[in-house]
Amino acid sequence: MNYEGQGRIAKVMNCVVTDGTGMRVSVYVSGCQFHCPGCFNASIWSFNNGTLYTEQQLENILALIDKPYISGLSILGGEPLQNLAVIRPLITTFRQRFGTTKDIWVWSGYMKEYIEHTPELSFILNNIDVLVDGPFVQSLYKPDLKFRGSINQRIHYLSHI
Repeated sequence: MNYEGQGRIAKVMNCVVTDGTGMRVSVYVSGCQFHCPGCFNASIWSFNNGTLYTEQQLENILALIDKPYISGLSILGGEPLQNLAVIRPLITTFRQRFGTTKDIWVWSGYMKEYIEHTPELSFILNNIDVLVDGPFVQSLYKPDLKFRGSINQRIHYLSHI
């Protein structure tokens, strides 16, 4: 399995209040191989969507986050864990810059147990604060669920920020 992806970001959204707690900066990476029926972000399944991730884009994202009213970073997709070329340096540089003063939320179709036992992915769990895991399942969709779309998806609080 190639977890690196094509190193592309579909979009960056500033001052978002729906992708985690507080006001956030949300980064949507391009590419997903799951193709869950009914997916909210099907338009960014292609790994070639969006713009190539650059050092300048990283600095622009960090500048958006570096405001007292921004609680943290949310990473969504596509499938973030199929785009490590983007999220590895993003998470690493975020932690170097902000330490634990701001938090990181990640949404993934992979289950936490799979991530824990996959060497290429397990570093993620040690460097983020909240994981929302599990594929979107249309038959389990509930419109009033907080931070997730279907009842099979779980929220894991990994730190105490």
